[in-house]
Amino acid sequence: MRIEFVSSARGDFHWSRPVLTIGRAEDNDLVVSEVQVAPRHVTIHRDRRGMVLDVAAGVGRVYVNARPVREKALLRPGDSLSLGDCRMLIRDDDDLETRDRIDPTDARCTAALRPVAGPLSGRLVAIGDRLELGATHGAMPLELPGNDAALLTVAWQDDELVLDASRVPTRHAVRVNGVRTVRAVLQPGDQIGLATHRFIVEAPGWSAEPVVALPEPEPETHDDDDAPAPRGDVWWLILTAALLAAGIAVVLFAPF
Repeated sequence: MRIEFVSSARGDFHWSRPVLTIGRAEDNDLVVSEVQVAPRHVTIHRDRRGMVLDVAAGVGRVYVNARPVREKALLRPGDSLSLGDCRMLIRDDDDLETRDRIDPTDARCTAALRPVAGPLSGRLVAIGDRLELGATHGAMPLELPGNDAALLTVAWQDDELVLDASRVPTRHAVRVNGVRTVRAVLQPGDQIGLATHRFIVEAPGWSAEPVVALPEPEPETHDDDDAPAPRGDVWWLILTAALLAAGIAVVLFAPF
């Protein structure tokens, strides 16, 4: 068996012994240097059922396929294991040759959604050619308030990764980077929000399109007639008005 690290440059960890210990302490078989990971966080051992995960008492959160585990869980190849913010995938050595034949820079092979909030948190969801999230047959479940039926699709169209939210009820706003949308072309790092769900688009080796910076608008110019009067002219007008007022007062109150 081997363990892949999600969203990390760390290489695969190969494991063939009957017992594997994972934690922050240096005496573990697999050392995970994360502040949320306990010195001895979990143990994986083999028995007649397969791979069994044992969670140490009093440690931080542990998730298998986005579901919290407090004591024990049965692991299978393809399962996602999360210890704090460290996410790992349990793999079989038999699929290593197949993975090595895939071009890691091919966005279709690497693109995925990483849930960072909501019931799906703790796993990495591969997009492939097309990913469907919703209540329809074959789609990955997508829980919404009131058990509303919806279908959110992310698929490749003409070498663009397109989000289609046309089959999501309008009362559940779908937002990409905070902007409400029904259809959008996605880029790596984009954030998708729907109800309690939050996803980040990840695709190692796929660079986002460069952002075109628009030039700053030039300041508007005014005609000479509209230009404000110089400061000296303002004081001259005030002085003239005062003299006129004084002259009128002398005329009005002078004795006949």
